[in-house]
Amino acid sequence: MSAFPNTVFSGKRFAVVGLGRAGLAAMRALTAMGATVVGWDDAAFARDAAMREDFIVADPAPDIGDYDALILSPGIPHRLPVPHRIAVAAIEAGKPVLTDAELLFHAVRASGGHARFAGITGTNGKSTTTALLAHMLAQAGVPHAAGANLGPAALSLPRLPDDGVYVLEMSSYMLERIATLRFDVACMLNLSPDHLDRHGDMAGYTAAKQRIFACQGDADTAVIGVDDVLSADLAALYPHAIRISGARPADIWCDGSILRDASGEIADLAGAQALPGTHNAQNAAAAAAMALSLGLSRAVIAHAIESFPGLPHRQELVGSIGGIRFINDSKATNADAAARALGCYEGIVWIAGGIAKAGGIEALAPYFPRIAKALLIGRDAEAFAATLAAHGVPHEIVDTLDRAVSEAWAVARNSGVEIVLLSPACASFDQFSGFEERGARFAECVRALRGAG
Repeated sequence: MSAFPNTVFSGKRFAVVGLGRAGLAAMRALTAMGATVVGWDDAAFARDAAMREDFIVADPAPDIGDYDALILSPGIPHRLPVPHRIAVAAIEAGKPVLTDAELLFHAVRASGGHARFAGITGTNGKSTTTALLAHMLAQAGVPHAAGANLGPAALSLPRLPDDGVYVLEMSSYMLERIATLRFDVACMLNLSPDHLDRHGDMAGYTAAKQRIFACQGDADTAVIGVDDVLSADLAALYPHAIRISGARPADIWCDGSILRDASGEIADLAGAQALPGTHNAQNAAAAAAMALSLGLSRAVIAHAIESFPGLPHRQELVGSIGGIRFINDSKATNADAAARALGCYEGIVWIAGGIAKAGGIEALAPYFPRIAKALLIGRDAEAFAATLAAHGVPHEIVDTLDRAVSEAWAVARNSGVEIVLLSPACASFDQFSGFEERGARFAECVRALRGAG
């Protein structure tokens, strides 16, 4: 691994808008590679942070036609629901609106590098699959770097040797802005309604996700999950794709606890403590399919699956008190993600709520019999309460996570339930800076309970 040459983008001019984690990383990297970079953020504190690093900070809209491209933070819309004014100016000037992952690909190829790119997307499971594939590569001794939507920003990743692999988690926000980024192996895990305000409707969201395959050629590999109807329908458009499943026959699938393909067993998931449930079986199938495509051995893949430590906030056991396990699944920011956790346990005290996605939790009705009691927090607690009441599920609005954990402990002790599950089915921004802070607070509350006991 090494730094990129300082001449990769010599003579190029880029406007970077949105100076958060990805934006500042882009400014640093593009400047180091010889580009002229101007940054902007609508928030004064973000502009101040960039100026403290001696970057040029100015509104690029008036002369956007003089730039080669606009690098727009993934969270800032360029079309829907309301496009940012600088994005509007760039589009009117005929300038591309790109993601930082696109520029990473440009930098690798422009510097003569031949490292391969693996891309993972899907409504749920992409972080686990990204981390699992990176773990497999590490076990095989393959130079690699993982990031983009998960972990380090794309342009903060190092230059890999030609036998290296970039493992990039790609959100729909990022995928709608790729132009030439070609993935040697690309995976679509699943599709369920999410971010519809940004993409207009489900067709728009699907089209954005589908762009992970847009630049692939005949020699590249597509991997598509078939455990949901929308993804299975999409797979029909890619007859040469590797189809993967956590529960039904496919090219690579999980037969009971055995992950297998037509040649036989790949791994036994019974020993994979960090990968519970059929959804994680599908994640393991996806990572295995990508790893096989990248030349890894079945033995390495099996060992990596068994030794995978998991990710924080994804069905993470954060404590056990008196036989009651406290599971942090804060990353479950929509109903489909929460369903995956609810399906793993029989008796549950469920902590849910926050800012609900379209459709709320009605789709979770098949799992309601597993819930001894639901404790609801956040902005949309009353809407969740109405759904639960209609299905006869015991519930209580407790408003805050701190109170929910304390009440859950009492309910679990009194009812004999052994699982307290934080799987909110909601975004967290009404009470927290993100799902990470929400999950960390849950763990703190559990530690406080243990200390008090």
